[in-house]
Amino acid sequence: MSAAPDTSAADGARARWFSSRRPRSATGLDLYCFAHAGGSAGEFLRWGPGLPGVRLWAVKLPGRAPREAETPYSRIDDLVDDLVAQVDFGQEGSAPREFAFFGHSLGALVAFETARALRRAGLRQPRHLLLSSMQPPPLRLSGRTHLLPDDELLAEVERRWGGLPQVVQDEPELRRIAVRQLRADALLAETHTYVAEDPLDIPVTTFAGDREDPGQLDWAEHTRRGCTSHVLAGGHFYFRDPGQQDVLLGLMSRAVGRPAPTSV
Repeated sequence: MSAAPDTSAADGARARWFSSRRPRSATGLDLYCFAHAGGSAGEFLRWGPGLPGVRLWAVKLPGRAPREAETPYSRIDDLVDDLVAQVDFGQEGSAPREFAFFGHSLGALVAFETARALRRAGLRQPRHLLLSSMQPPPLRLSGRTHLLPDDELLAEVERRWGGLPQVVQDEPELRRIAVRQLRADALLAETHTYVAEDPLDIPVTTFAGDREDPGQLDWAEHTRRGCTSHVLAGGHFYFRDPGQQDVLLGLMSRAVGRPAPTSV
């Protein structure tokens, strides 16, 4: 009789890359969340009550909380290749599960490139791509933000996307951490070389605030399955407004085919 397969390595890789709060038994779809520059995908785990039937997963990148001690990647291609090689999306235990990706800003680009890497590897694709506040490739970036001195880098970040939390501005250690993470993420975006491939066979839903560049919504050329776009009130972090967050979660629920949250 053959021995049972050793799943410890796979479980360790999942724990290193992903975290979740909701039990698997209560859900039917896994939604992997990729964070914005300088952010932690753990922010999105708080959306659980607004997404019934969905298990949210935070994608934890090296160099960002809670993996701050690790060296961050400097190229998106290396990041997504390692992610796809080391973990099985939509697989926990023996039974495969349907899954989708959500990414905000830089996270949208990483989610998109991860889906393409899965296809190149001949692996299962996400059911849906939910992409927020990110222009579609090929990117039109300055290429120099990651080279700026600390004060200029923070000023550029705030000019583009709004002010940092006051606690970060007031606490030198938090400010130092924020600068390091923002610089690493700017490097990822500004050195990314997009390689054209066939469009994905995955439906795409895009979101952006009404004070943002509307070009961030136009991902239609990257999918054969249609691109639906939504504009919400606000700026780059429109979803931090509780009212707009409720609107966003309702749209996300409908996009992935789960029930929309019920108002109480």
